[in-house]
Amino acid sequence: MAGDAKKETPLLFSFSNPNQLGLGLFGSSNNPPLPPPPPCVEVLLEEVPESVESSLEPIHLKEGLTLLKGRVSTSDVFGVANSDLVPGKYEGGLKLWEGSLDLIKTLHSEIQNGQLTVSGKRVLELGCGHGLPGIFTCLQGASITHFQDFNVEVLRCLTIPNVRANLTREVHHEQSLASKGTESNMSTDIRFFAGDWSEIHQLLLHVTDVECRSAANSCTQHEPCDGYDIILMAETVYSLSSLENLYGLIKKCLLWPHGVVYLAAKKHYFGVGGGTKQFKYLVEEDGTMDASFLAGVADGSSNVREVWKFSFK
Repeated sequence: MAGDAKKETPLLFSFSNPNQLGLGLFGSSNNPPLPPPPPCVEVLLEEVPESVESSLEPIHLKEGLTLLKGRVSTSDVFGVANSDLVPGKYEGGLKLWEGSLDLIKTLHSEIQNGQLTVSGKRVLELGCGHGLPGIFTCLQGASITHFQDFNVEVLRCLTIPNVRANLTREVHHEQSLASKGTESNMSTDIRFFAGDWSEIHQLLLHVTDVECRSAANSCTQHEPCDGYDIILMAETVYSLSSLENLYGLIKKCLLWPHGVVYLAAKKHYFGVGGGTKQFKYLVEEDGTMDASFLAGVADGSSNVREVWKFSFK
């Protein structure tokens, strides 16, 4: 069994740039090169294929918080058997990972404890998949919520239908409240972007001006530069080879100096070397941001999971 598992492990993860950190994982020099990443594109809310069958089921979180989760088949969407990842083609976005729910619960607690304000903020969810954390911020009154995933197909077949289902339900709820004299406040600007982390900043709408940040660093009064107030990530740090691109994207897109990043992921992903520990090490080596541990989950159902918050020093 152990030998079989060891042979299958590399197939479960995608290495977009295996030697980026100088690590020859799984003898990557002997592996055939992966195709170049797909072009970065914006996906419109109307781009939902009718040919893909989907179903909705409720996800009950905490204190009466319930979100709707779609379910689609990788066979229907990508023409491959159901699996976690297919190198160079599918990055696992059709699966609901535990970190997404951990992240929502932590965001809810941060809001309840007065540590986070989402209302009126600009939010970006990277590697969104189902998009449930981003949807949660919409429901909390974010002014802008943008969703990014590697695959166009994931956005069209899963993220957008999820957003529609959850927000349509909320609109109906608010219309009911409005009929009773309660004011409605659903006005989030929602957009969807597909592409690789090394290139997607060219398409995103709120990217930090490096010159602005450099000029502000030389002044005693820090004037905010453009960027997203909040960046959300769930299970995005599984591949060691992609961490530098991910962190580079964060620094390009996070509002300086007040933006915050919330990351929920496993402490270590066996077989590929990624995890919160390695991402935190990368952040500390760079020296630009501080890391704060928020929550840990060791329920026996998966590797130890953690939630971290990162902010500029």
